[in-house]
Amino acid sequence: MPQSSTNIYKRLQSLEKHLAEEHPDNPVLAKAVHSFRKLDRVAQDIGLLDRNESYATYVTWWPMIAVLGTFSAGKSTFINSYLGLHLQRTGNQAVDDKFTVICYGSDHEVKTLPGVALDADPRFPFFQISRSIAEISEAGPQRIDAYIQLKTCPSEKIRGKIMIDSPGFDADSQRNSTLRLTQHIIDLSDLVLVFFDARHPEPGAMKDTLEYLVAGTINRADSNKFLYILNQMDVTAKEDNPEEVVSAWQRSLAQAGLLAGKFYRIYNPDAASPIDDSQIKERYEKKREEDMAEINTRMQQIEIERSYRIAGMLEQTAETIENQVIHKLTSMLHSWKKRVILFDGILFSILLLLSGAALYQTNSWDLLKTFCGNVMANETPSLVMLASLLGFIGYIHFTVRSKAANSIIKKLPVEFGHDHTTCKQYTQAFIKSTAAYRPMFLQKPAGWNTANQQILGQVKNEANDYIQSLNDLFTNPSGRKAEVEEEPTVETVTEVETKAEQS
Repeated sequence: MPQSSTNIYKRLQSLEKHLAEEHPDNPVLAKAVHSFRKLDRVAQDIGLLDRNESYATYVTWWPMIAVLGTFSAGKSTFINSYLGLHLQRTGNQAVDDKFTVICYGSDHEVKTLPGVALDADPRFPFFQISRSIAEISEAGPQRIDAYIQLKTCPSEKIRGKIMIDSPGFDADSQRNSTLRLTQHIIDLSDLVLVFFDARHPEPGAMKDTLEYLVAGTINRADSNKFLYILNQMDVTAKEDNPEEVVSAWQRSLAQAGLLAGKFYRIYNPDAASPIDDSQIKERYEKKREEDMAEINTRMQQIEIERSYRIAGMLEQTAETIENQVIHKLTSMLHSWKKRVILFDGILFSILLLLSGAALYQTNSWDLLKTFCGNVMANETPSLVMLASLLGFIGYIHFTVRSKAANSIIKKLPVEFGHDHTTCKQYTQAFIKSTAAYRPMFLQKPAGWNTANQQILGQVKNEANDYIQSLNDLFTNPSGRKAEVEEEPTVETVTEVETKAEQS
């Protein structure tokens, strides 16, 4: 087994062990790692993944909350208040230019660890992210520590969860690498809190930010995980116009395409401006408490959502490979074959015409007859010449194959846009399917066979079983479980009465 394959196998074994130890009451998570291994084998056969890659590293195995927004929206203040610790620096200007991954630590003090701590642990959302940073950094290879850091804190509210604080978001000035990391976080998160600043009631000034944070979420299947939070609403108390401020932001979201949903209106009482009017203060506090209660409820539920998300991703990935990836690769192969046949036909027709014209002009038909006779007689010089001719023809054909494949590959970045991971996977798989050792007459992409179809079917069935197990764990619509739990209590009481009578 190659060293790279051994490394990923060991990491997945370690992941499975950690999940089994940390969640003994929820075995679905540890079992899901085994299903991911099956999925990986199919994807590696097709060429979607390298031997040192796994779909298990495309998810975060701990419940994850992402906090995004503009630099003045009070994200860090909210995080500090939620954790009950002064963890993140705060200010009206950008005070941090890194993504900060926050998790529980048993020490009584906050610790800041380098980004490499995240890069090497498959349980975190940035496992092996250093490769992507090297690929996308505009300034060339960069240290991972320039982009992300890990902070541990003793707050019980973060135990068993991960929270990510993003640097101040300004789409006009952000580098491409930061935007891609933001998208990576959005894809992996169970809950995304998008903060806006109520002190800036003219959201039109942040048009690009809104388009990136809002427009991209509209057609997502998991769009319900986005909560839009209008923070620092206490500044509207003087004019007592919170509805007008909310309406302005809602109109801006509508222009970005988001017609549904609502704003949560909050502020931090410890950092709020004094509200002199007692009635206004009471109304503001009541609304804040209601919205904060909803936000806190969603944050508490993400552990359940995480389990369903991982099981759902298994089924979704298997479905995507079977119904989308294979169809797309087959279509690409069909286009590639048509181009190869077309250009082979053109080039070899030209060569044939030129050869015929040369023989005609030099009246060398007898030489051609003699050469064919010598080949039939197995004479070495003629056989060498024939081998050279066939080698030349093969060189032309495989050059055409390569050029035709590259012309299709070059169009993929435009087709997939910012989805660089999908583009990379299709490129790898198409290169494998058009490799020189694969005959052109094969209709199916490399690695797509009955055995792998059956494996995908197994993965989908296992994913459904996991979801049913989660339903049994978290729900009880029939009420039978409660009845079973009550029966021993009744029996115990009866036994006690019987013993009392006997005595």
